[in-house]
Amino acid sequence: MTRLAHRTDATLAGPALCGTRPTDAALRVLRVLESAGLEAWIVGGWVRDALMCAPGHDIDICCSGSWEQSAAVLRAEGIAVVESGVKFGGITAVLDGERIEVTAYRLDGFYTDGRHPESVRRAQCVEEDLARRDFTVNAMAWHPERGLLDRYDGRGDLERRQIRAVGEPRRRFEEDALRMLRAVRFACRLDFSMDDGTARALAGCAPLLDQVARERVGIELEGILVTGRGGDALLRYPELMCEAIPELAAQRGFDQRTPYHAFDVYEHTARVLTVAGELSRFRIDGGDPDAPPSPSLMWAALLHDIAKPQTFTLDDHGHGHFYGHPEAGAVLARVIMRRLSCGNDLIRDVCLLIRHHDQPLRPERVDILRMMQRFAVCGVDVPRLMGELFDLKRADTLGKAPSCFYYVDEIERMREMCRELIANREAYSIRTLDLSGGDLIARGMLPGPRVGDALKRALEASIVGEVPNEREALIAYIGL
Repeated sequence: MTRLAHRTDATLAGPALCGTRPTDAALRVLRVLESAGLEAWIVGGWVRDALMCAPGHDIDICCSGSWEQSAAVLRAEGIAVVESGVKFGGITAVLDGERIEVTAYRLDGFYTDGRHPESVRRAQCVEEDLARRDFTVNAMAWHPERGLLDRYDGRGDLERRQIRAVGEPRRRFEEDALRMLRAVRFACRLDFSMDDGTARALAGCAPLLDQVARERVGIELEGILVTGRGGDALLRYPELMCEAIPELAAQRGFDQRTPYHAFDVYEHTARVLTVAGELSRFRIDGGDPDAPPSPSLMWAALLHDIAKPQTFTLDDHGHGHFYGHPEAGAVLARVIMRRLSCGNDLIRDVCLLIRHHDQPLRPERVDILRMMQRFAVCGVDVPRLMGELFDLKRADTLGKAPSCFYYVDEIERMREMCRELIANREAYSIRTLDLSGGDLIARGMLPGPRVGDALKRALEASIVGEVPNEREALIAYIGL
């Protein structure tokens, strides 16, 4: 959790904001601009994060000059310039390998498509520029000598741990509907609540999200998921999340009619997301335990039961069943994620996790190797995906009724067994077999289909424990 820095006049007036100093490259760009008679401020995320004593954010500078003026001044001082966003008054200064965005003070015109301003015109001062920004915590500016400029009490909202729109919330969302998902992403990332007025506007304006390109929606959704607080987003902002993925709406209030579940499908999904977000430290593949949750795990947690409403049946005793929901869910997840322009590898991994999340699995050597073999056939990173499968199974179990919690112990035994199988170099694919086609040919086997068949036989024998995964033992098993 980030800590809000204590404000002192000396800190604000010095070369650092609450102990966080801008990079030398950013300070030089700012000073070069001002030496030419322009006014410049550091704005946006760097200011917000510095006030929270958080790690440095990419630095954006807002300037009184036009982009042409800024570019000319910087180039005259030998600073490279990329004309990256001139349509909106922006350029990128490149200095010492760092990219610093420099944007002219601007006022946005009417938003005709709910996403992009019809026109952009120069603002007269930084205060006018800040007035057009989305949320108060992003509408602050800072200067090494002039200090902090905070007209909308963004610092106070940081202290209150809340996200609040600048000005009238509904107008902000009507201007740019993607801001609604950005609001949720910021709230989840910072573990903040939403200001009441902003939350009401967000719920009321949720249908406007339909105007936004699905790719942009997908990017923001993933940004929400990898905060590890996607479950909070589902429960606090259901109208918006169901607008982003309409298939989620059928889960709300859907009674599962089974003693294994204490919650409807939607709340169960939210709880699974919450637990999955806490499990990234239990890694089999040796990755960074402090890294954000895996996107594939979080997407799988979000969509693992997406097909439950359409596969629901009742037996003669009035108990609900969802036969085939993992397979149907994998198909539906692929449709949803393609619609959101997710990457092919991500879609593949998510669909595999969904397809196998409810498959019975026991803490036995052959069971674990068979599961690893299924993943290996698909060409995935098997250790990583096995870890995520156990994470998903654990989260799914803890999102059910307490009577199911006993299975967590079995899941952790399977996780440890999987670690040991990998550490002991047990074979679960031709690639992990301690034998190659070249070895067989060197021992006299003619090239051709027989080589592949022999490797498959050796792999099967190793998996079931007939022969150890050792080259000479495998060759002897094949009979060469």
